[in-house]
Amino acid sequence: MGKARNMDFFRFLITKKFLRHLGLAVAIAIILLLGTLVGLKIYTHHGKTIMVPDMTGLTLDEVDDVTSSRHLRFEVIDSVFSTEMPRGTVIKQNPNASSKVKKNRKIFLTMNAVNPEMVSMPQLIGLSFRQARLALQNAGLIQGSIEYRPDYAKNNVLQQMHNNSVIIEGTEITKGAVIDLILGMGLSSKTTRVPDLVGLGLEEASEIISDYYLNLGAMTYDLSFEEAKDSAGAFIWRQYPDFDEFRRLNMGMEIDIWLTLDSTLLPQPDSALIGDDRE
Repeated sequence: MGKARNMDFFRFLITKKFLRHLGLAVAIAIILLLGTLVGLKIYTHHGKTIMVPDMTGLTLDEVDDVTSSRHLRFEVIDSVFSTEMPRGTVIKQNPNASSKVKKNRKIFLTMNAVNPEMVSMPQLIGLSFRQARLALQNAGLIQGSIEYRPDYAKNNVLQQMHNNSVIIEGTEITKGAVIDLILGMGLSSKTTRVPDLVGLGLEEASEIISDYYLNLGAMTYDLSFEEAKDSAGAFIWRQYPDFDEFRRLNMGMEIDIWLTLDSTLLPQPDSALIGDDRE
């Protein structure tokens, strides 16, 4: 009985009806498999990539034209200021130019700002060199050249300079600007003479002080300046240390000066000595 049933089953497997249904099932399975593969290929854009164009130096309008024509998108994620590129143009992009990406990939852009960002100049005078560098970094400024001058305060900032001019605290300055520093080198063991500054104007006296490797110390203005329109005619009537042709100072020391517009404060020449000279 069992053998008969098995024989009937095997005969059924080789009938045209079974083979026709089997072939139909296989065909349907193949069609479904191919359809799935094609769908996945279309969905993932398999084998189709787009080369990212170089957008450096382009404006946003130009970027829009370039990306839309290539079925790409873009987004501005940062803005900096650089004098090396035209304002309002792309400085950096990610992915980089010539990278291969899929359709609709977003390109991230860094733009050059139209107007430079301004920051406030910090006060560096009196700070150590290390503190000054940190303050510049925090303010978004760049440390430039360093110059040393004889001074008590070794490695402390004596002056802060921008474009060869002194820049004071609070001045609005372009972010990324270069600040040069003048530092104290400590007092030298070498000595110099005390110059005679009495009767000189401030500008001339400052040059002489520098020529003697000394520093200008405190400046005191007397009451004659209260009603004066300007100090163009001011002169030094007192100095400390006093002039002494035999006295010497360590290089880097300071000379304090007193300024006036009152010529009567100048020491008067000794008339007796003048008379002797004439004789």
